Amino acid sequence: MLDVNIPVGDRVQVRRIERSGWADRLFVFGGKVLFLAVLAMALLLPLLAIFWRGFSNDMGQGGGLAAARQLLASEHFHWLLGNSLRVSLTVAIIVVPLAYVFAYALQRTLIPAKGLWRAISLLPLLAPSMLPAIALIYLFGNQGLLRGLFADNIYGFWGIVIGEVIYTFPHALMILLSALSLSDARLFDAASSMGASAWRSFYSITWPASRQAVFAAFCLVFTLTITDFGVPVIVGGDYQVLAIEAYKAVVGQQQFGRGALIGMVLLVPALISFSMDAWLRRRQRSFMSGRAQVFTPQPSTWRDGGYLVIVVLICTALLAVLGMAVFSSLVKFWPYNLSLSLKHYLFNENAGGGWLAYRNSLVLASCSAVIGSALIFTGAYLMEKTRGQAGLDLALRILTFIPMAVPGLVLGLGYVFFFNLPDNPLHSLYGSMALLVICTIAHYLTTAHMTATTALRQLDTEFEAAALSLKVPLHRHYLRVTLPICLPAVLDIVRYLFVSAMTTVSAAIFLYSPDSILAAVAVLNMDDAGNVGGAAAMSTLILFTSAAVSLLLAWTSRGLLRRSQAWRQSTPSH
Repeated sequence: MLDVNIPVGDRVQVRRIERSGWADRLFVFGGKVLFLAVLAMALLLPLLAIFWRGFSNDMGQGGGLAAARQLLASEHFHWLLGNSLRVSLTVAIIVVPLAYVFAYALQRTLIPAKGLWRAISLLPLLAPSMLPAIALIYLFGNQGLLRGLFADNIYGFWGIVIGEVIYTFPHALMILLSALSLSDARLFDAASSMGASAWRSFYSITWPASRQAVFAAFCLVFTLTITDFGVPVIVGGDYQVLAIEAYKAVVGQQQFGRGALIGMVLLVPALISFSMDAWLRRRQRSFMSGRAQVFTPQPSTWRDGGYLVIVVLICTALLAVLGMAVFSSLVKFWPYNLSLSLKHYLFNENAGGGWLAYRNSLVLASCSAVIGSALIFTGAYLMEKTRGQAGLDLALRILTFIPMAVPGLVLGLGYVFFFNLPDNPLHSLYGSMALLVICTIAHYLTTAHMTATTALRQLDTEFEAAALSLKVPLHRHYLRVTLPICLPAVLDIVRYLFVSAMTTVSAAIFLYSPDSILAAVAVLNMDDAGNVGGAAAMSTLILFTSAAVSLLLAWTSRGLLRRSQAWRQSTPSH
C-alpha cells in the first residue's frame, strides 16, 4: 500500500519504479544503501571512535571523565584555549569586514577589471595554509626583507594572525560574493524615489539580506583558524594553540586519549557555529522574489574610486605575500646569495619526502576528484530524483551535512582511532593511499554535495517520469540525459576536489605513511628540518599545479559542453 500522504506525482513515480525491472530497483535502492554504508564508514564510525576513545575509562585509552576534568582544569589547557580563542576571534574580526568590502566592490560597484581582482583574491585557495606563513618568514623574520617593521619578530601572535588572515580571506569572500550577488533592483528604486540616502539604502536593504552570510563567514573563518596548525607550527614560535597540542599529543607523544579530548574540544565551536547558522537560515526571510529585477549599479566616481583603492591594496598585499614565497623558492641562499636557481626544486628525498610526496599528491588529487565526483553526484541524484525510501533519504541527508560541522583535524583524529584498531577488519587501510582518498572525499563532501543538489534541483522531475513511461532504465537515463545536462556542476566538483586534495594537510597529517606522504605534509617536514627554501619550493609547486589544473579544466570544459550540451546553443532565427 502506498502512503496516501505522498503527493500524486510521487505516488505515480513510486508505482512506475515498482513495476520497473530489477535493474532500476537495484540502481535506486542498492545505490542508496551503498552510499549510506560508505558515509557510515567514512564519517559516522570515525567520529564515534573519537568519543569512545575520549570517554573510555581505560587510562591507556582516554581516561574517561576523570582525565577530561583534569585536562579542562589544567592551567596549560586554559592557556592554550585562551590563545586559540584570541587568535581565531582576531582573525575573524579582521577578515570578515575586509572580505565584505571586497565582495561589495565586485558586486555593487563599477570598478574596472573585476575578473582580475577576483582571480587574485582567490589565489590562496590554491596553496596550502603554510605558504603564507613561509612568505611571512622571508618578509618579516629574523633575516626578512622588512624585518624593521616589527619591534620583535614575526613569530608569535601576530605572525599567526597575519598568516591566517591571508589563508581564510578567500573562504569568507566566496560566501559574501554569493550573498551580495542577489539583489532586487526594485527595492533600490523604491528607496531612491523616497529620497533615501546610499547609506540608508544599504542599512535597510543590503545589510538585512546579507547579514546571515556575514555570520556564516565569521563562523567559517573562526573554525578554520582554531583548527588549523599549518600556520601556527611555522610562525607560532612559543605561542602555542590547541591544534598544535592535538598534533603533538597524537604524533609526538602517542597520547591518543589526550588527542581525542582536545579533538572533542575543537569540535564544539564548529558544532555551535553550524547550529546557529542553520537556525539563522530558517529565520532568514527571502529577499528575492520570482519577479525580481537584476540590480545594476550606477556609475559613481567617488564610490568606485574609493572601492578600487581598497581592492588594489588588498590584492597587492596578497600578491606580495604569494610572490615572496615564489621568489624565495628560487633564491640560492637567503639572504646572502640572492641569485636565482632551481636548487630548492631538486628535492632531497631524505628531507620531507621530495618528489615522491608530490607524485602522491597528484595521485590523491586525481583519485579524489574522479571517484569523489562520481560518488557524490550519483548519491545526490538518487536522493533528489528518486522516491520511495524516505528513511534512507533522511539518513543520507543528515550524513552528507556532517562534514560541514567537523573540522579536518578532528576528522583525521577519528580516522586514527577507528582505522588503527587492530581488531578492525579495515585496519589494513591505515597508512594507505586508499584511506587518504576516502578521508579527503569525506572531508570535502558537503560543499560538493550542495553543488550537485543545486544543479539537480533545477531539472524538472518530468525527465525521470518520461524515462519511466518509455521504459528506459533509470541508470541509462542518468548517464545519457542527467549527467550531460549537469556537466558544468560535475566539472566544478572535480575542480574543487582536486584543488582541495592538493592543499589538504589537517586531516591527512595523521594518516600518511613513508610511502604515502603528501606534498603538503612534506612542506611541514622540510620546514621542521630547517629547509625553508625547499618548503617554499614545494608550496609554490602545489600552487602552480592547482592553478594549472583549474585552468586546464576550464579550457577543456568548453569543448565538452559544446558536444554534450548542444541544446544550450541558440538556434538561428528564420
